[in-house]
Amino acid sequence: MKPIYLLFFLLILNSCNEQKDAPQISTEKIPTVETPKQIANKGFQQILDAAEVNGVILIFDKKNNTYHSNDFERANQGFLPASTFKIPNSIIALETGVVKDENTIFKWDGAKRALKIWEEDLTFTNALRKSCVPCYQDIARRVGVNRMNEYLGKLDYKNMVVDSSNLDLFWLEGDSRITAMEQVDFLSRFYHSKLSISKRTEKIVKDMILFDEKPTYNLSGKTGWSIRNGNNLGWFVGYIEKGDELYFIATNVDPKESFDMKKFAKIRLQVLMEATKILGIT
Repeated sequence: MKPIYLLFFLLILNSCNEQKDAPQISTEKIPTVETPKQIANKGFQQILDAAEVNGVILIFDKKNNTYHSNDFERANQGFLPASTFKIPNSIIALETGVVKDENTIFKWDGAKRALKIWEEDLTFTNALRKSCVPCYQDIARRVGVNRMNEYLGKLDYKNMVVDSSNLDLFWLEGDSRITAMEQVDFLSRFYHSKLSISKRTEKIVKDMILFDEKPTYNLSGKTGWSIRNGNNLGWFVGYIEKGDELYFIATNVDPKESFDMKKFAKIRLQVLMEATKILGIT
């Protein structure tokens, strides 16, 4: 074989080997995550107006990947989490070992408390369901600043401002904030086992926050109520399980001047459940 043909042959052979060794690029399409739809619902606003409160009702329909709300701007506005923080606080209590299980007893020391229903020994479950602030303040103090911030990071529970001066109050007053959208996001990650926590903790807390069982659906969630500079803000956050349907819900409201404050404890959940009827959920 002449040298010129030999050189040509070697070049072709080398080119084939390079193509053989080259990384193969897949032509398969990478699945894309569809952006949730947002639907404004005037009926939600009419419910709030009739109740004489300002606020937002936010419902995320998991199956249809759709948010429903009267006010998406307010749904992205931050407020103090108040006692809705008892959900992550319960998770942190169990994960750190500060609380053993749902039957752990919080002993009442006999001191007068803001609510009569707190003036007794309470199990961990009842401390959450009766929203016992002193019980959860005790939990926060035992968790401590460093571990509290560490676990808030692990849970991706953002915008909480925690230091030694406010450890047992940061969810009730100060600069901590959470939006209705963030509440829904956190609850969704919790429900779908996306948090870096044990299955045991997840099950205990899910059982603890079961709020109401109906023949056609289950409601889970937590109320919250903050009073800051004389201003009242009420929350209800949670989720509804209805067969193969799943809805994550969050509402926060503040009273208009004409509102009867004796009704405030009930109105937080009442307006939300009326909204679920509009969507045919309940």
